[in-house]
Amino acid sequence: MRAVVQRVSEASVRVQHEMISRIGNGLLVLLGVSKADSSTDAEYLAGKIVHLRIFEDADGKLNRSLLDIGGEMLVVSQFTLLGDCRKGRRPSFINAAEPARATDLYEHFIRQTRALGVCVQTGRFQALMAVSLINEGPVTLILDS
Repeated sequence: MRAVVQRVSEASVRVQHEMISRIGNGLLVLLGVSKADSSTDAEYLAGKIVHLRIFEDADGKLNRSLLDIGGEMLVVSQFTLLGDCRKGRRPSFINAAEPARATDLYEHFIRQTRALGVCVQTGRFQALMAVSLINEGPVTLILDS
């Protein structure tokens, strides 16, 4: 699994001009599922992201996690994170999981994150989405399981 994690003051998802999800202070997670991923990968990434110390403490140091600040998470499936651009000019998505498998692991990641005590909003799997965010910092990290 690959995740792009962005610290946000707000983020939202629209599908066909309809707002379907919105969060305030927290994390926007763009999540890509590969053919090789398993439930263990989803569990690892959920725990890792929720406990990442990327929010400021009273001294301005990145020392607080999403749980510490009581923040929210918006999770958006994004198979293009698995795009391989090393050859040619058209990305290859051969390593991306098939939709049924990707859906299962995407939903497992969400369940694991909620089980850790985080309020999670989601995009809509396989929909054309408009994602908006205000990146705080900016802080953006890329994690692989």
